[in-house]
Amino acid sequence: MVLIQSEVRVGIADYKIAHAPSKLITVGLGSCIGTIIYAEQAEIGGLSHIMLPDSHPFAKKQTLNTAKFADLALPEMVAKLRSEAPRARFKAKIVGGANMFGFKTSSKTGNIGQRNIEAVEAMLKELRVPLIASHVGGSCGRTMIVDLNNFETMVRIVHHEAVYI
Repeated sequence: MVLIQSEVRVGIADYKIAHAPSKLITVGLGSCIGTIIYAEQAEIGGLSHIMLPDSHPFAKKQTLNTAKFADLALPEMVAKLRSEAPRARFKAKIVGGANMFGFKTSSKTGNIGQRNIEAVEAMLKELRVPLIASHVGGSCGRTMIVDLNNFETMVRIVHHEAVYI
């Protein structure tokens, strides 16, 4: 049997789970963070496109897109991954977190990219998922492409050469 490789696109404030031989792709990573959490031996991965670090300021909203926030999306995605591959050892890579709007980093609320990086790193630590690679910060937008055959992660950067993490 021949498996056909498919491209699974992950939109902003969304996450998707797929198996090899698929590729997971998300575009438009400015201050947002793309987080791939995967298990090589299980040939499974989940990619999230997080917009904001913390859902608490929005807690009173009647409907809340959990995939938008680091504190909600990552635990939800990890729970689904663990339900599909309960014995797997998961790892993570993150991309994005740029300072797209030129805010000074000393501003408490200004640099949303840096706040997203810190929130995702803290949540991965809490979930006990080791972060093995990252391409974060700076001031350029990125696209993230993860090949679930070998878990190679290509990062396309606006006006720069692609890099692999």
